[in-house]
Amino acid sequence: MTGGDIAGLIAAGVFAVLVILLAVPILKLGAVFDEARRAIRGVSDETTPLLQEVTGTVVTTHEQLRRVDDISRHLAATAASLSALSASVAALIGTPLGRLAALGQRRRTARDARQGAGGTVPPQPPTV
Repeated sequence: MTGGDIAGLIAAGVFAVLVILLAVPILKLGAVFDEARRAIRGVSDETTPLLQEVTGTVVTTHEQLRRVDDISRHLAATAASLSALSASVAALIGTPLGRLAALGQRRRTARDARQGAGGTVPPQPPTV
């Protein structure tokens, strides 16, 4: 065995130790990738039912909003009808009441004028 052979054996032993030392992190990295794959699979398995529930919730919410929109539209029509009814009642009652008030005012004016002609002066409000 020559010196070159011994150097070759030493180099081969060092290379074998280096391969073994590098194999440990590579195996650990493989385990990390396996765990990552399992985690991704678990997330995807849980995401499908969750998306189905969210889709059902969105559909239900859309139906409720459609109902609220119908209710709002009916309330707007009811408010318009009540406004028209209020205007009709005001016109029906307002005109006779206005005439009655004007008649009362004319009677007071006529009474005050008669009292003024008879020698009595109606009391004046005090001025400040």
